[in-house]
Amino acid sequence: MNRRLVSAIAAGVLAILGAALLVSYVNNADSRAMADMDPVEVLVVSAPIAQGTPAEEVAALVTTQRLPKAAVGPDAVRSLAEVAGRVAATDLQPGEQVLGARFVTRQSLERFGGIPVPEGYHQVTIPLDAPRVVGGTVTAGDTVGVFVTLEDGTHLVLRKILVTRVQGGLGSTQPTEGVENPDAAPEPEGGAMITMALTTDQAQTVVYAAEHGSIWLSLEDSTVPQDGTGRVDPRDFY
Repeated sequence: MNRRLVSAIAAGVLAILGAALLVSYVNNADSRAMADMDPVEVLVVSAPIAQGTPAEEVAALVTTQRLPKAAVGPDAVRSLAEVAGRVAATDLQPGEQVLGARFVTRQSLERFGGIPVPEGYHQVTIPLDAPRVVGGTVTAGDTVGVFVTLEDGTHLVLRKILVTRVQGGLGSTQPTEGVENPDAAPEPEGGAMITMALTTDQAQTVVYAAEHGSIWLSLEDSTVPQDGTGRVDPRDFY
């Protein structure tokens, strides 16, 4: 074989080996440097997370990254289990570390102004006694049916209405000291102010009913049939 060709092949092999050794050295150096910085695995936002999003729904929107301990924020979250049962207190942007303080109970978010409202909707608040709002247990994020009673009878006039804020009713925590049976359902004190997201027509219906009749709310979920209902008046009732 030609000596020049052999020399060229040898030089190429040495260059490849040298590059591999350099990459290995740099990687090992980075690893050693990271080890010296006491790295910590934390969750980092990888896609926008909207205010009010439950922690259980953000798994696909965060990633785990190793960061130097000095760069880790206070109350950094390493696992979504740490914030289970909570919702995002504000909008979270890609690149942010997931902090425990950014996730709060739904009741806490409610006190800070409720959940986000769909664009183009009115927010209307009506005062109701606790029995009229399912014993005071309605919370922001629930969907409700709106029953209205006027002189001509009672009718379920609106379906799947989003509740955006509740003031009053049952609190987020209930006292247990001095209670005979702390496992029993607590009794609400007074009434509640219920704010709902409504179209213009729906808002007019609710305001008119609040001014001239009475309103009851029912909790609805995705399994409730959407078939129409008729009005009930004294003749139909008996």
